[in-house]
Amino acid sequence: MIKISLILPEYVESVWGGIEGYMDKAAEYSYGRYKTEDIKAVVLDGSRQLWIAYDDDWVYGAVVTQVATYPQIGVLIMHFIGGVEGLKWKTPMLLMLQKFARDCNCGIIESYGRSGWAKIFKAEGAKTRGIFFEMPVE
Repeated sequence: MIKISLILPEYVESVWGGIEGYMDKAAEYSYGRYKTEDIKAVVLDGSRQLWIAYDDDWVYGAVVTQVATYPQIGVLIMHFIGGVEGLKWKTPMLLMLQKFARDCNCGIIESYGRSGWAKIFKAEGAKTRGIFFEMPVE
């Protein structure tokens, strides 16, 4: 069974080996904005949240989020998403992120990246906004 966990900054080092490859690939899609070590630094300093999807034997994926506030609405931004077998952990991850977003008074979850992510999250209400998409917090 897939489990989703928020990894507190003091425990990032203990899981980083299992997700570093996923973050390497995610960093590639930042087109020079981030390197893997930059992603690690922002979760270590607590300015972003690291979530992992795992079972007893394997870490399937990771998501790095940030809570932000626009003048009219709070948002949970998914900055980096990486992993394998995404359809296996997409739904439990999204349910956990929606709960976290609600707890943080966020009205939407937003992300940006390659256009394929909008297709993956279409059933969850994702709307493509150029290469930017958002989903409601339900």
